[in-house]
Amino acid sequence: MNKYKLETLAIHAGENPDPNSGAIRPPIHMSNTFKLPKFGIKLFDALLMDSDSSPFVYTRWGNPTLRDLEERLTALERAEAAVVTASGMAAISALVFTFLQKGDHLIASEVCYAGTVELFGQYLPRFGIEISLVDTSDLEQVRAAVQKNTKMIFLETPANPILSISDISEIVKIAHESNILVAVDSTWSGPTIQRPLKLGADFVIYSLTKYLSGHGDALGGAVLGKKKLIQRIRKEMLVHLGGALSPFNAWLIMRGLMTLPLRMNLHCQNALLVAQFLENHPKVVRVIYPGLESHPHYELAARQMLDFGGMLTFSLKGGLGAAITLAEKVRLFSYATSLGDAHSLLFYYPTDLYIDAMPFYSDIQKQRIRKWTGDGILRASIGLESADDLIADLDKALRARTFKGLVGPLAYQILKKS
Repeated sequence: MNKYKLETLAIHAGENPDPNSGAIRPPIHMSNTFKLPKFGIKLFDALLMDSDSSPFVYTRWGNPTLRDLEERLTALERAEAAVVTASGMAAISALVFTFLQKGDHLIASEVCYAGTVELFGQYLPRFGIEISLVDTSDLEQVRAAVQKNTKMIFLETPANPILSISDISEIVKIAHESNILVAVDSTWSGPTIQRPLKLGADFVIYSLTKYLSGHGDALGGAVLGKKKLIQRIRKEMLVHLGGALSPFNAWLIMRGLMTLPLRMNLHCQNALLVAQFLENHPKVVRVIYPGLESHPHYELAARQMLDFGGMLTFSLKGGLGAAITLAEKVRLFSYATSLGDAHSLLFYYPTDLYIDAMPFYSDIQKQRIRKWTGDGILRASIGLESADDLIADLDKALRARTFKGLVGPLAYQILKKS
């Protein structure tokens, strides 16, 4: 189906009418186990998982509904293969534990999803894997971090939550000179606006929970890349770590993918309008959005991405107190930590809690990250509502005052000490 455009692939790839009933939408195969082939080559293929189309044995290994989702993701990403998992973190864990072992070295973005950077900074060293967390938007830092035992460079771009942008193609050049694998977490962009594999990356990773599902009702993750490498992940770590995706969640994500191109267009349109409004608001200190020329990596984002995404961050003149008031007064935005939903979401990240308290960051790293976050930032996932309504909601909340906003900063300091 590769001759079709993304809008068509999002609806048709991996989906055929059910041969038994004629149903247009495929059934959900909730069976845990499957009748095995008779003794012969197919049975051995099923039990040994020798191919990416092996007969089904057990849903932790593979399932018809999961395979349908993998086919659609593969088509959208123009990849050779995909493996789906129970969550984005399950995908990242399966990736790193397949290709890294004791004595290996991993270079990773110093700012990325909190679960990822904590896995890398706190837990992988327990298994004898060396870690270098660097600012991957700075190519010299990436180049300087390469060692003889470096096996993988992991970057998240745009980076969660600061929205820094890393140059995928240039990092690939640095990596491949030394036979180092490159993995890109592209969750904040998705296949409609950023194509890491086309830029030379070996793997692209998604939390399917976010934009690709799009409805806030299904957890899932995926790794995409070359068939041989993806089959290793499936056979080695999907099976043995056990992060298998529920067939029901796979079906929900398939449903969500149908509207992904349309949704992403509106997410991006709305986010740019909201970012422009906030950048000119008297209560706002700074807005970080790749689609604004004020973004330090604007030119790279414009070159590397087809659009600028639905995520932005901003800081307020009143700091924590103003953020508390905003959370109290918004009506269309929900105060919540996820992203990529149809609903608009926002969440405040105090720098002392999310950066300063992390034991794996050096003082220099903390100072560098603070240049983006200040004392704290609000992260906003801009949804599919009317941009005019979202702007009016923010404007009213930004101009409000609340008792909690006045006393909240003091209460926060007391709670930190207790």
